[in-house]
Amino acid sequence: MYLLTTMALFGSAFASSKAVVGHIPHQVAAGLRFGGGAVILLLLLAVIGRKSRGSALTRQQILRAAGVGLIGVFAYNLFFFWGLSLAPSADGSIIVPVLSPVITTAVLLALGREKASAARIGGLALGVAGAVVFFVGAGNGGLDGGGSRLTGDLVYLLGAFSWAVYSIASKKVLVGMDPLRATTYGTLAGALALAFLAVPSVPDVDWGALSSVTWANIVYLAVGPTAVAYLFYFRGLRVVSPSTATVVMFTVPVFGVTCAVIFLGESFGGLQLIGAAVMLAGALLAVTQGHFRQGHRHEPVQPDKSAEPGNTTESGDLESLNRG
Repeated sequence: MYLLTTMALFGSAFASSKAVVGHIPHQVAAGLRFGGGAVILLLLLAVIGRKSRGSALTRQQILRAAGVGLIGVFAYNLFFFWGLSLAPSADGSIIVPVLSPVITTAVLLALGREKASAARIGGLALGVAGAVVFFVGAGNGGLDGGGSRLTGDLVYLLGAFSWAVYSIASKKVLVGMDPLRATTYGTLAGALALAFLAVPSVPDVDWGALSSVTWANIVYLAVGPTAVAYLFYFRGLRVVSPSTATVVMFTVPVFGVTCAVIFLGESFGGLQLIGAAVMLAGALLAVTQGHFRQGHRHEPVQPDKSAEPGNTTESGDLESLNRG
């Protein structure tokens, strides 16, 4: 449920971010989203952390969380918002959540961390073939955008790769760390990098001309798809494998495309619809084969004693906060 809620928030972020990028440079939009998210997480850590009786984090743990944040927050969102400035949000809501599981599975197979099979290899090949068809449709213009749309879709692909690396690397970061602290340090590191990148573009923004709807989207992005979603994603990853987590990511296109159609009036060309269907079929085959045939071999990361029911610690307090 943590992961499903995360995917619903991630899906809505595509259309919401597109609305913001339409009024301010994509670097500034990314900096505002994660700058606000980092502030919210720091406040949560300050309030809940005071009640924690856990041991202090080591320098290595903090550096690991920050390093992963540079991948999942800085790199991913650099490509995410850049892609939004060039292509429809609906394209991103298909490419990122469908291809990142394919890339994740391919990397895990290459590293020998999961077992290959004919079905999984076939699924990966099918996913890549669907992506090619999708990109060809974008290159032909789809229903709008032409070359710009294809460029944006390729940038989305870089975002999918960044998210796959983030999913795999995050698993190690969770060892010995509670999700709130891991998320906060990672988000803060990524937000600082995004803010540094955004500084040159800040003078180009006419802040007084931004509408209340734009500001509402900025606030929503900082709270929902950032602070809450990243925290929930870390909590989910504590007890499942990266490939299992990405299975749930297949729900993102449903939320993302629905929001894009309803709120932005976006649509696909016929060739892109075919490519999206082939991509999804291949991704499901590649990922779910490993999930059902090998999922029982993945030992969940054992949470700290502080996360067990009955202990009045940071994790326990956070659990109560989430239920509230």
